[in-house]
Amino acid sequence: MKLSRIKEPPVQHPVVIIGAGPVGLAAAANAASRGMDFVVLEAGRDAGAAVGEWAHVRLFSSWSELVDPVARQLLDAGTGWIAPDEATYPTGGEWRERYLRPLADVLDASERGSVHFGARVTGVSRAGRDLLVDSGRDADPFAVHVETADGRERLLASAVVDASGTWTRPNPLGADGWPALGERENADRFIYGIPDFTDPAVAARYVGRHVAVAGKGASAQGALIGLARLAGHEPATRVSWLLRRPSVGDAFGGGDNDQLEQRGKLGQDARTAAASGVVTDVTQFRTVSAETQSNGRLTLVSTGGQRVQDVDEVIVVTGYRPDFSFLAEVRLDLDPALGAARILADQIHPDHHSCGDVAPHGHRELAQPERDFFIVGMKSYGRAPSFLAMTGYEQVRSVVAALDGDLEAADRVDLVLPETGVCDGAGAFDDPAASGGGCCGAPQAGVLTLGGAGAR
Repeated sequence: MKLSRIKEPPVQHPVVIIGAGPVGLAAAANAASRGMDFVVLEAGRDAGAAVGEWAHVRLFSSWSELVDPVARQLLDAGTGWIAPDEATYPTGGEWRERYLRPLADVLDASERGSVHFGARVTGVSRAGRDLLVDSGRDADPFAVHVETADGRERLLASAVVDASGTWTRPNPLGADGWPALGERENADRFIYGIPDFTDPAVAARYVGRHVAVAGKGASAQGALIGLARLAGHEPATRVSWLLRRPSVGDAFGGGDNDQLEQRGKLGQDARTAAASGVVTDVTQFRTVSAETQSNGRLTLVSTGGQRVQDVDEVIVVTGYRPDFSFLAEVRLDLDPALGAARILADQIHPDHHSCGDVAPHGHRELAQPERDFFIVGMKSYGRAPSFLAMTGYEQVRSVVAALDGDLEAADRVDLVLPETGVCDGAGAFDDPAASGGGCCGAPQAGVLTLGGAGAR
C-alpha cells in the first residue's frame, strides 16, 4: 500500500515510528494500546530485519526480558500466538520469528495503525520549514520523506519516534574512527559482526586460518568462543585478539556476579577460549593500516608501529554508530562525543562511567529541542556499547504516554535492570592501572543498569 493512501484523521496526523525492530514495534504497541494513530516505517523487507542478520546468535536475555509487556497484551488478545517459555534463551532468529513478526502482523491489522516494509526514511523536517525557521515551528506537523518501491513519498506526522538503531553503521577497524588504510581495498577479508561458525560454508572461511578479532565486548567474546571451537577440529586455526586498551581488564564481564546468568557465562566461556592457546592477546593495538603481503595475506599495523602479520581474515566487532544524516533538518541536542541524548551521555560513556547504573530516564531525558521528536532504543545511546531491550521498552512506554498527554504515566520510570557485576569502570585510555572510580552496590529501586554490548 502506498504511504500516500494512508487515511489520516482530519486534524491529528499519526505518530511516525522509524524502525520495525524490537523497540520500534514496542512503541507502536504502546500507541495502539492508547488508541493513537501510528505508522511504522521499516527500511528492511520484514520485521526485525536487522535482528535477522545475526539470527544465529543466542541472546543472553531470556524471553521474560525480550517481550514488551504491552506488546504481550496485544499478542495475547489476538489469535494463534503461542507465548514462548519465559525461562529460555532464544536466538536472534527465534526472537524475530516467534515475537517480532507476529507483533508486526497484529499492529498492521489494527484499526489505528499500519506497518510498512521497504520504506526507507531519507529525511525528517517540519512541514514547510527548514532548520533555520523559528516562527510557528512547534505548531506544524513533521514532514517525513520516504523512499519506497513506488518512488519517493512525503508523509505528515504529529510526532516522530526514531527507533532506527545503529546496526547498519558498524564502526571500522581504523583507530581514527575512519576505515584503516587498506580496509576498504581488502573488504573481502573483513566481516563486521559475529560469523555463523555453525554454517559449514562460513566455518570453511576461518578453519585453519590466522584470524584477527578486533573488539572486547559481547560480540568479540562470541567470536573468540566460535574460533576456539573451530580450532578443536583444526589446530592450525589461530587468533590474534586486537585490543586498543593496555590490558584485557574487565573484557570478560562480571562472571558469577553478573545478574544476567547467560551474560556471565558468555564471559566465562570467552575467558576459557582466550586461555586455550589458540588466542594471542595483542594489547594497545590501534590499527592504522592493513597492508597486503606478497603471499596475499595481510599485515595489520598499529599507530605505535606494532605489526600483526600473515592475517587471513579480520573480524571487526568494535561497536556501531548512529546515522543522523536524514535528521539534518531536525533540531537535535546530542553529546558531541557519543552522539547520544546529551542528558544520558555522562552515565553511559565507556571512558567515564564506572558501574553500569543509569538513572531512571524516559521522555524528559530523551526529548530533543524539536518538540515531539524522540530518539529511542540503541540509537539513543549513540556510540555507547551497552544497551538492553528492556531499557528500550521502558523508554517508549514513557515517550508514548507523554505524546498522549499522560504525564503522570510518562514520568513514572521504575524499571530495574540486572547488574553486570563489573564495578571498576573502563579506566583511562592509556593507563592500565586506572579505573573509572566508584563502586557499584546492589541495584537500587528505579535504577536502570547497563548490560552487555548490543540490544540483548
